[in-house]
Amino acid sequence: MRPLRSRILAAAVLSGLGLAACSSDFSSIASVAGAATAAGIEAPRPAPAERLVTGLPDFSALVERYGPAVVNVTITAKAESVANLPRFSPDDPFFEFFRRFGQPIPRGTPQPSRGEGSGFIVSADGYILTNAHVVSGASEVTVKLTDRREYQAQVVGSDERTDVAVLKIDAENLPTVRIGDPTQLKPGEWVIAIGSPFGFENSVTAGIVSATSRSMGGNNYAPFIQTDVAVNPGNSGGPLFNMNGEVIGINSQIYSRTGGYMGLSFAVPIDVATGVQEQIVSTGKVTRSRIGVSIQDVDAQLADSFGLDRPRGALVGMVEADGPGAKAGIKPGDVILKVDGKDIETSAQVPLLVSSKKPGERLEIDVWRQGSPKRLTARTEEIPAEGSRVAARANAGENASESRLGLAVRPLAPEEKRQVDTNGSLLVEDVTGPAAQAGVRRGDIILGVNGTTVKSLQDLQAAARKGGKVVALLIERGDAQIFVPVRVG
Repeated sequence: MRPLRSRILAAAVLSGLGLAACSSDFSSIASVAGAATAAGIEAPRPAPAERLVTGLPDFSALVERYGPAVVNVTITAKAESVANLPRFSPDDPFFEFFRRFGQPIPRGTPQPSRGEGSGFIVSADGYILTNAHVVSGASEVTVKLTDRREYQAQVVGSDERTDVAVLKIDAENLPTVRIGDPTQLKPGEWVIAIGSPFGFENSVTAGIVSATSRSMGGNNYAPFIQTDVAVNPGNSGGPLFNMNGEVIGINSQIYSRTGGYMGLSFAVPIDVATGVQEQIVSTGKVTRSRIGVSIQDVDAQLADSFGLDRPRGALVGMVEADGPGAKAGIKPGDVILKVDGKDIETSAQVPLLVSSKKPGERLEIDVWRQGSPKRLTARTEEIPAEGSRVAARANAGENASESRLGLAVRPLAPEEKRQVDTNGSLLVEDVTGPAAQAGVRRGDIILGVNGTTVKSLQDLQAAARKGGKVVALLIERGDAQIFVPVRVG
């Protein structure tokens, strides 16, 4: 018979190979394991968990290499009168008061205003990127480098929609930054900002990417990068670096209740900024495309009312008459699910994809209509100059009729429709119950229900009965058309 130690070792080897599991008596495995421990043989240990975080980074090499390409931007705005100081004439009693006491007499003399921001050099021959709001209204722009050289800069052009401006200084062999790919950013990555907060030049702050593709304040042309990097007044226009030393954004905005840093900073993606730069340098302006529709996000209630599997896409609220969308066959109530084959999760994605096309280019648009998909083809057109449509609003009247939605509505008279310039026929005069909870307001004009146009109270009630537990009302409010989901079940 083999010695006990040999038998224990053999059993341990078989157990390690998984052969002991063939036995129906699991207690024998435990006995062998216990004997192995007693004999001084250690049991196999589980593999260590993968370490996902390996300490804090050192940013000094990055700052030393690319910090010299970050500049301080100082602007002098056009002179304006001092609003709080009155102008005294010699016959004014206060004129004598100031003269007697040897005080300077307020003249309301125009005084130039000054401001500061940041920027960064993108070409060795002197092109610089910054924010449009940094140089807005500037009569003179001065750029200061880290070696204290100063240059008078020319504003080559700016684009308020993306808050990007291009400057040019007369210099050669300048230090430049490297441009990165913001589409590869992931929440949790380390990033740093270099700029001049409150005038403290070349200050470095660090943090992480909090989120990507944020829509900010109606700006639909830049999917902002959100970070928790400390950004304050004066940081505007400065670069946001990733850990490879590449610029992936321009620090542009903060969200603050005090005017200072509160952990919410937003940067324009650098690919958006360089696209603006290329157009400004080559053509002197920035052109974008549109299809002439207004859209909104699809929440859970709207998705349920339109029969979608989950909240996604961009819900079309208004289609401009004779616009590219109308010519392509897009209708109010359509849900845009794809643009040129790219899935649409939120409405903010659509303007970005459409505006990046050249005017006149074709665009494939997949929509969800009446419970089934449909593919349409639109041809984009150039976005016109800024402007707004202002329409009068009809006053509420009497003789309203109640509906199960909690709405009191009445038909609009022909002269009221002409005054308001609307295709709608039903004016909301009072709101209660489900409609009030959903946010419908007195003075709204009801255009449709669940994608079906309504012209009368009977149409409204019939469409609401077919809508199930959630009814999507298409309403006109001011110069906008929006869908409001009303839960009636």
